[in-house]
Amino acid sequence: MQQQLSPSYAVAQSGYVVGVDLGGTNLRLALADREGRIVGQWSTGTAGIREPAAIVTLIVGGVEELLARGAVARSELVAIAAGAPGVTDVHNGIVIVTSYLMGWRDVPLRALLEEALGVPAAVDNDVNIAALGESIDGSAKGHPDFVFLAIGSGVGAGIVLRGKVFHGMGWSAGEIGYMLVPGTSEEPVGHGKPGALESLVGGEGIKASWQAAWSAEKTALPLTLTATQVFDHAVAGDALAKTILDQAARTLAYAIYDMALILNCELFVLGGGVGMNPVLLAATEAVLAKHVAHVRPKVALSALGTDAQVIGAVRLAIETAVRTI
Repeated sequence: MQQQLSPSYAVAQSGYVVGVDLGGTNLRLALADREGRIVGQWSTGTAGIREPAAIVTLIVGGVEELLARGAVARSELVAIAAGAPGVTDVHNGIVIVTSYLMGWRDVPLRALLEEALGVPAAVDNDVNIAALGESIDGSAKGHPDFVFLAIGSGVGAGIVLRGKVFHGMGWSAGEIGYMLVPGTSEEPVGHGKPGALESLVGGEGIKASWQAAWSAEKTALPLTLTATQVFDHAVAGDALAKTILDQAARTLAYAIYDMALILNCELFVLGGGVGMNPVLLAATEAVLAKHVAHVRPKVALSALGTDAQVIGAVRLAIETAVRTI
């Protein structure tokens, strides 16, 4: 990954920053210079590791390795920023709640990082971080108003208005996986459990839809397919796979259309392992093309892919360093 942030985001002093992409099963770090150039990367698995202190220890170890590889003195590290998979209180640096993969509640991640590394830190939701990345050198560059849709095993949105991430009153803006969808269960859903939209559009939801609809009489395909495999077989002509694809695309298109009406954003960027599938994009655009009377949202695939989060975290770290000058 060789990315450079726009000059307008460059730190006005010497030093280096670290961006952290904290996932439920993986941890990725990037060391960047004062102009936002990525000069080193580091990653490790986090499956089965839930304790915040253990995660911070891993981060510190990764930072130290990156500094050593780049022959950078510890004193030259000026800030760090991390994206966490959950609702995050940005002002106080607290991860309020994460997915079931981590199970965090009210974790003071910013304070833990600052104590461990001795530099200013910032934290935000990982999808918001990815939206920042896309706004710098991705598909949303030059667009002050857009929505980044992360569709992997679940679904989330990073909403950017007038060039700033919109967090909402309780820091949960963009938790669109919980949007209600006609025909789905109306039982209340708690944090960490899949919501209605997520159950039809997210990777795990699509896999569950396939398994619920599957029978040997309907298809010759196996019961165990991933969401992207379902999409591929839909294009190849399997009728049942086409039904599941159409359901996911129609639901996603309706969600995008409704958000476009509310936010009046012209651009929606699809990211994540499921969202970046071109088959889903084409099917979603086909549905949206039938509904153009009031809004005509443009839908594009992420230009940064999995690098969006870490590039966004680098940007946030640079902004944090500037604020503390």
